[in-house]
Amino acid sequence: MKHIYPFIFLIIGSQCAQSQIINKKAKDSIVPDSVKVARNELQTVEIIGRSSKKYNSDYSFAATKTAALNKDIPQSIATITKELIADKGAFYLADAVKMASGVIPASYYNQYTIRGISQNEEGQIVNGMRTRQYYFLQPLTTNIERVEVIKGPSSATFSSVDPGGSINLVTKKPLAIDRKEVSLSVGSFSTLRGSLDFTGPLNESKTLLYRVNGAYQEAKSFRDLVSNKSFLISPSFSYIPNEKTAINTELILSNMTGILDRGQPIFGAVAGVTSLNKTPISLNLGAPSDFFKSKEMIFTTSLGHKFSSKIGFNAQYMKQSWTEDLQEHRTTNGFAVDMNNQPVTSLAMMQFVQRQQYWDIDNLSTYFNFDLKTGKIKHKLLVGYDLSSWNKTKGGGQNAARGYLLKDGTVATTFVTANAANYQTTTIDGVVLPKPNVNYFNLNNPTYTITSADDYTLNIRTALPSALTTTNAIYIQDQIQWEKFTFLLGLRNEWFEDITNYESNNELKVKKSALLPRVGVTYAVNNEINVYTTYLEGYQPQSNTVTLMPQTGSLPAGSLFDPLESNLKEVGIKTTFFNNSMSFNAAIYEINQRNILMNANDPANPDLLVTRGAERSRGFECDLAGYITADWQINASYSYIDAEITNDRDASLIGARKQNTPKNSANLWTRYNFSSDSALKDLGVGFGMQYQSSKVPWFTRAFTLPDFTVFDAAIYYKPNKSNMQIAVNAGNLFNKTYWLGAQNYLRLFPGAPRNFSLTVTYKF
Repeated sequence: MKHIYPFIFLIIGSQCAQSQIINKKAKDSIVPDSVKVARNELQTVEIIGRSSKKYNSDYSFAATKTAALNKDIPQSIATITKELIADKGAFYLADAVKMASGVIPASYYNQYTIRGISQNEEGQIVNGMRTRQYYFLQPLTTNIERVEVIKGPSSATFSSVDPGGSINLVTKKPLAIDRKEVSLSVGSFSTLRGSLDFTGPLNESKTLLYRVNGAYQEAKSFRDLVSNKSFLISPSFSYIPNEKTAINTELILSNMTGILDRGQPIFGAVAGVTSLNKTPISLNLGAPSDFFKSKEMIFTTSLGHKFSSKIGFNAQYMKQSWTEDLQEHRTTNGFAVDMNNQPVTSLAMMQFVQRQQYWDIDNLSTYFNFDLKTGKIKHKLLVGYDLSSWNKTKGGGQNAARGYLLKDGTVATTFVTANAANYQTTTIDGVVLPKPNVNYFNLNNPTYTITSADDYTLNIRTALPSALTTTNAIYIQDQIQWEKFTFLLGLRNEWFEDITNYESNNELKVKKSALLPRVGVTYAVNNEINVYTTYLEGYQPQSNTVTLMPQTGSLPAGSLFDPLESNLKEVGIKTTFFNNSMSFNAAIYEINQRNILMNANDPANPDLLVTRGAERSRGFECDLAGYITADWQINASYSYIDAEITNDRDASLIGARKQNTPKNSANLWTRYNFSSDSALKDLGVGFGMQYQSSKVPWFTRAFTLPDFTVFDAAIYYKPNKSNMQIAVNAGNLFNKTYWLGAQNYLRLFPGAPRNFSLTVTYKF
């Protein structure tokens, strides 16, 4: 990237892996003496992987950019560990992250509401660094150590992030012991999966460590035509030459091919009358030749260095490239019409869409940290600079075929009865209609044929203008410890610039700036109980909130709309018990946001954007995770969310419920292994439950998605002293019909019916 100076590559040798504080017993058993010193002193980078095997994690690095126990951070953080991911068979991110309190999947895409607030930013935070991509296909979890959901608008840490919370994916890091694992799975919907995880030292002194994670999946779906193929390979290396320096380098290569599943449509619905079961949950209006291809490369490298016991330096650089290639058939949200311009409700109007685009992303994070003491007060001071830049490169475009064919070979976007003689015609079920550019979808007789772009007249061709969005930031943070109090104070200043038509003769620039405070206080009641309160502010330029909309780039959204602004007020309690083997966190919060940008949901102008004045979300949530006994683990969460619209250009919406937000939701997963002296020795059982109360769809209030409760189960067989485990997982055990979310009657997202998987895992 042109904005990253060459000296950066001299400073940074590799990735600032976000590490884990291992308990002393585990550390002594796997880490050589030279590395132990580094682990005790650096405390700012994740040097080696996590050795413990439990459903809860004790610490986070991304939340404060320093190694900190979760109970000392004045902010709610929910964590899903790789052990929980494996036991639950959560091969996709959505299956894992929904275990966190207040996180509600809203569709088949990588879209969630967190604490009642819909995500706007595309892409994920990986190891504390922002990525950019459209996750229409769910990312795999094979290379994930843990998923952290850091609640609230953490813009003081992550720059432009959603007010409800940030999902941080922490990748697996090398271990100092040899450990290898391979896994094969088969399951419902023609699912076939394989994964591997190899790690260990590369030299005798164990100062050079490696890890390789890989996965491949082929799967169909309960949804018509939907299938996917996913490939992931991720090697990483950690180098710890001495007690002062730690280096990590990581590469993630991902290639996913599938279908952009627009959901279950219901045509001709009457509000309050039409059942959501009017059409089968499998119904898809696509075509066999549709595809969505996503190719991604993420390279991360970082350096952690101690100049002395009191002064350290950390630098992390991430390079990402992402390519999208889309071809799809989808409805235009309307019916066909006959020659008298009357709707034919058995036929859906269709369009054909192609899209290609290319993104190039650079991220840099550098900071000095100082351990200081003034009298009885201890300071962990951090001063840093961040740079985030994403470039939508030239060459992207979107084509569409829609409308009606005229006799002269051209295409009309609408049908005009007075000019009916100029249109080509077709006869379906005895009804004469204007011939469409893209064949109607017959709802009474669904058929799927292989097609290509050559079958249509591409009458709408749009170049996606190049764009460059850059954020520079400086920040200071101080963690102050005084007696039983810990204060977390932070201040971040950002300078944001969005350039549309980048490197062309008609560049359009938008510049914004913001000063973002962070204040938090934690009080240690005793060694097991901490209480806290916090205040955070969030800031998102609107150019960062509309990346899924074609208007982005044609005119910079930031020049048309004020930035989205938010704040969080929260109080909570964090506890550990059972000798630190179990954790319980609870929080009460209020989040306010204003200047919300939304699609107007206008069929005549699908790219029209409007602003909603303000929204408020209040709630209570709690998370419980860890060992009840040595053979019994549990992860449970509950969330109550009271989210409403407080100001809107449509006065009738003021006081109305927020979309896709259940007031009550709960999740449970637990595993119990029978003891060696039991008649059921070598066996383990798992049981899970997910509950959500009713929800309002995104773009309509004509109906409500019903509440649901879904049960899951698993049986594990692991012979004594064996390295192999066989697991059978059952999802939606009682075959409940339910919906994850909805946009309107034409886009509902039903959950999967009863399904099974068999997984064989061998460790050596």
